[in-house]
Amino acid sequence: QVQMVESGGGSVQAGGSLRLSCAASGYTDRGYCMGWFRQAPGQEREGVARIDVDGRTSYADFVKGRFTISKDNAKNILYLQLNSLKAEDTAMYYCAARVSLRGERCSALPLRYFPFWGQGTQVTVSS
Repeated sequence: QVQMVESGGGSVQAGGSLRLSCAASGYTDRGYCMGWFRQAPGQEREGVARIDVDGRTSYADFVKGRFTISKDNAKNILYLQLNSLKAEDTAMYYCAARVSLRGERCSALPLRYFPFWGQGTQVTVSS
């Protein structure tokens, strides 16, 4: 069973930066599609950024140029660098993972296809 634990959230002013981390354990030798998602109060959970086994990344339009997803395969840690934060980025941020199947692109997968989730880390941006 894959377990994922996020950290790095906090409160910042608009224009500030944060770096989120997601430590994963229980991995098998199979490759994983991984991603960051967020959910604001009263809103549905939405995709923020994803990274394939081969390192290919994809981003939601509302974070392109501001957020960067990366991973350290040796340490099994997923990162999300958040720059130029806006008040509307305030949300609970979650990391998630899924065993990557042949020919599958991480960016095309609905949220419900990800079976492994962390508990979330809160990001609050004040204007």
